[in-house]
Amino acid sequence: MLPPWHAYERAAEYFALAFGCKLVYTTVKNMKEDLKCYKPHYLVSVPLVYESLYSGVLKQIDKSGTAHKLIVLSFLKISLAYKEARRIYEGECLTKNREQPSYVVSLLDWLWARIFAILLSPLHLLARKFVYTKIHTSIGISKAGLSGGGSLSPHIDKFFEAIDLRIQNGYGLTETSPVVASRNPKCTVLGSVGLPIRYTEIKVVDAETDEVLPHGSKGIVKVKGPQVMKGYYKNPMATQQAIDENGWLNTGDLGWIVPHHSVGRSRNASGVIVLEGRAKDTIVLSSGENVEPSEIEEAAMRSNLIQQIVVIGQDKRRLGAIVVPHKEEN
Repeated sequence: MLPPWHAYERAAEYFALAFGCKLVYTTVKNMKEDLKCYKPHYLVSVPLVYESLYSGVLKQIDKSGTAHKLIVLSFLKISLAYKEARRIYEGECLTKNREQPSYVVSLLDWLWARIFAILLSPLHLLARKFVYTKIHTSIGISKAGLSGGGSLSPHIDKFFEAIDLRIQNGYGLTETSPVVASRNPKCTVLGSVGLPIRYTEIKVVDAETDEVLPHGSKGIVKVKGPQVMKGYYKNPMATQQAIDENGWLNTGDLGWIVPHHSVGRSRNASGVIVLEGRAKDTIVLSSGENVEPSEIEEAAMRSNLIQQIVVIGQDKRRLGAIVVPHKEEN
């Protein structure tokens, strides 16, 4: 759902054609019907499309009978808890803590999560057979979705995981042709953009000193690899500001890297990248308080009444927001 001149769309198109894949083009108006008609193995799109599919599913559930609605929502809550328990015992949770967790505590945590997942597993399988297969049919994606070009909201990520529809979230910029990191079938850590792709290096540095920060510390994300651009066309000053003498591109994004742990909830999440917004997006109120608007925007986007929202308030006494409501919900 991107124009053909967009770097993300162009890269995905070339990749698919190189492997002999059949492509289906659609429009915003016809997207949902085309998904049901063609049932693509993969949907390559931006987070807004997955938010639209999510809203569509909730709308269908809301229109169903009271008993049916209660059953489906109960199954969803059970599946969310089941998937969270699985992430814990499989060691695919996010943590900024650099200290190695206690072996005994980690063992007890693993045992509790394992037992909890076993107890919930039959109910999740029941929901998958009688509820989620119908949701899959209504959505139309048969294998997985690929998301990029924007931030994928955590509640959208968790919803598709709960119904067993994999979303492979990725990260990149036009300046990096465009992919630098991505989740894949072997790296499915929710809330992250996965690991750097082959031949690509990523580091997190201090915004003031440019010193490399230890894993778990939030800072500016920098990227180095063969896909990084040579520079901005006929703009050496902008190029010098973006790329240093060693070839590291300043992405302008805030993020951190999950520390390495041999035990505990994050033992299989080591090295994945977590993004937390743009450095320039930070709002500084007149009181001097720093506010990250992405957290507020993500919380507001959970409402079916809101289609888009932008939090504002730079140099003001308090925050405000510009909201685009969902017309269909009003």
